[in-house]
Amino acid sequence: MLSLVILGVLVSVVHAKSYPTYPNIETCVGRPVQYSCENTTVVTDSCCNVVRGGLVLQAQYWNTYTGLEHQAQLFPKNSWSIHGIVPLNCDGTSVGQYCDPGRQYDPKPLPSTLPNGTVIHAYEGPSVRTFIQEFGRSDLLDYMDTFWINQGAPNEDLWAHEYSIHATCTSAFDVACYDPGYKKHQEVVNFFETAVKVYQMYPTYDILAASGIVPSNTTTYTRAQITNAIYSQIGADPWLGCDNGTVWNQIRYFHHVLGTEQFGHFKPLDSIISSTCAETGIWYYERTSTSEKAV
Repeated sequence: MLSLVILGVLVSVVHAKSYPTYPNIETCVGRPVQYSCENTTVVTDSCCNVVRGGLVLQAQYWNTYTGLEHQAQLFPKNSWSIHGIVPLNCDGTSVGQYCDPGRQYDPKPLPSTLPNGTVIHAYEGPSVRTFIQEFGRSDLLDYMDTFWINQGAPNEDLWAHEYSIHATCTSAFDVACYDPGYKKHQEVVNFFETAVKVYQMYPTYDILAASGIVPSNTTTYTRAQITNAIYSQIGADPWLGCDNGTVWNQIRYFHHVLGTEQFGHFKPLDSIISSTCAETGIWYYERTSTSEKAV
């Protein structure tokens, strides 16, 4: 019996082992550093700087229900949830989508056909949740299951979508940046780590609440009230997204990045894309009480 207990302890230790997920930046040491989209010379090492997709957005959602409450998939109380990291060209245009079909893990790709006619086939392999588990990152998985919440489908479907559609289109997450010693799916887990890190820069709910802006089913806000509150703390105007012009459910923070997305400095910028919210009468609705959990 004792030997079985000891064996169980050993197995738990093995399962708890974590593996490094960071890229190799040895070749970056000693090189000039500059912000993406602000370089005055041609950047040649795309593993040391954000070359493709240099305008980087941190996106958050505010939805009022998950649709999977019966499976205990709930939003974090008093917190916006993670949408992801979105790379754009420096002028705000799309840098592309699903840029590497060989690293497509989205079970429900959207769009399923790219503008050039390329068909994106649904992924049918192991979930990206298992990728995180393979690297022993239960801490990361727990955090994502708390703050990176999907609506109408399992959380891991959203995670897979964000990686496949966006991370494959930005240079810092190219597989080559993890050589030598690359371990399969390393860059996927690293993307999730990075998305969490940048999300933590912006406690949107708290900033707004401290400015007197809280979810309400009876009071509306102006766009200026919201953007002014955010600007007062980060020095930049975010992008606001609304359904039908008045139901607020998205916010995006714009940046240029010094170095890589994994380790570099994110410099806040004013949004260069027009908001889809009206100037007045914006609803920041309360969530359904059974759709949240205390965190």
